[in-house]
Amino acid sequence: MKKAFILGLALLGSAIIVARGDIIPTLDSITGSSPNFQWNYAANVEVNQTVNTGDFFTIYDFTSIMPTVSSQPAGWTFSTALIGVTAPLTTPTDDPNLWNLTWTYSGPAIPGSAALGIFSTVTGTDQLKSGEFTAQATLSSGFHPGIHVSNDGHVSVPVPEPSAFFPIIGVCAAALVSTLLRRQRV
Repeated sequence: MKKAFILGLALLGSAIIVARGDIIPTLDSITGSSPNFQWNYAANVEVNQTVNTGDFFTIYDFTSIMPTVSSQPAGWTFSTALIGVTAPLTTPTDDPNLWNLTWTYSGPAIPGSAALGIFSTVTGTDQLKSGEFTAQATLSSGFHPGIHVSNDGHVSVPVPEPSAFFPIIGVCAAALVSTLLRRQRV
């Protein structure tokens, strides 16, 4: 009985290790100049998974200004949202005031251990910070081939851009302070 219990735990542990949906985006480069910096992400799918129609990855809290320019490999669709799209059983930090970028696949199956291509969007800054991503792929081997599996991790994202009103507010505040200082001198 004890051997069966230990064997069961070992199988469960190996199933947890194998059951991952590793689509992994990484920052490849930032190109361009102000005000249009192109952020280029390289994405890969790991061994044991395929990318099927409906599989996706989301990069969270990308910027405070919605990116409207994107490019992606054939079969991928770009979308933005303030909340989610989030892979099941993951819990990324998601600021509801910052945009999330999602690329969703709709082409023929891509087998594991493949480079998925470069995914790009444009924003107004080249300053970066650590962000998060989640992804969903399809298990192609192991205990439950064909099920959707999720993963999450860290990826570089832009520092949120200040509102267009911040410079205006700053000028107004400087003028107000200057006026108050002159009145005190008189």
